[in-house]
Amino acid sequence: MTSNLFDYNLAFSRSLGWLTEAERDRLKSSTVAIAGLGGVGGAHLITLARLGIGHFHLADFDSFELRNFNRQAGSGMSTLGRNKLDVMVEKALDINPDLKITKFPDGLTPDNIAPFFSGVDMYVDGLDFFCFDLREKVFAHLHDKNIPATTVAPIGMGASLVNFLPGKMSFADYFGFAKAKTEYEKALLFVIGLSPTAVQRKYLADKSFIDLKSRRVPSLPMSCELSAGVAGTEVLKILLNRGKVLSAPHSCQFDAYTHKLIRKFMPWGHKNPLQKLKFNVLRKARL
Repeated sequence: MTSNLFDYNLAFSRSLGWLTEAERDRLKSSTVAIAGLGGVGGAHLITLARLGIGHFHLADFDSFELRNFNRQAGSGMSTLGRNKLDVMVEKALDINPDLKITKFPDGLTPDNIAPFFSGVDMYVDGLDFFCFDLREKVFAHLHDKNIPATTVAPIGMGASLVNFLPGKMSFADYFGFAKAKTEYEKALLFVIGLSPTAVQRKYLADKSFIDLKSRRVPSLPMSCELSAGVAGTEVLKILLNRGKVLSAPHSCQFDAYTHKLIRKFMPWGHKNPLQKLKFNVLRKARL
């Protein structure tokens, strides 16, 4: 009955002005893929649903736990123990009952990468920070198929952005996971690629809560919401082909705590001499 009351044009009419009607219609016909619907992935979905995106490919196999409550959009007492994919699909459909959603309840795996990205206009990375091997395969497929992608990571009390566009530097060349011998080294490469200046370390209250080897990193709700806002803006610009879009080896980090906006250009990606130096210093520090 609720869907009978729904009118797409009226529901998203307040976007007009910032968008033309033709642009809004284009977003309605676009398909965005999001793998992982936890901290950032869930916030990405809600933001993009409210932006008026009409089609989604969504993947997640996990369920909500108490430890998710501080940052994940779908978590709460009413959803405790429920599947994240089911919960977030319900929330998205509550915003737009006309959404077309293709669900991948087993999550994104090496075996379903091809169907997950079939017919997709853009990918928004919501995978867990430590999904390095899968992330490599995903971005290799995207690069091969010329599908644009954005990674916006919640770091500290801010958001770090790296886009990967067709014909531009690849994820592999930017982060350099192939040279890593261990998962720990991949984590270091991921961190210094996302946050070259590590501005967030200046206000870290307790370093003992960061243990990359134990797959433990802290996260806050502000960073997830900021990340979703940045990702939504990049999706809009890329899908509508408007405005300047930076892609790797460019990166951008906004840190709300220090009020700093940091833009970086790293020629040669992970092979940049400064990146090599940071990697070697952090590896010796053994975070």
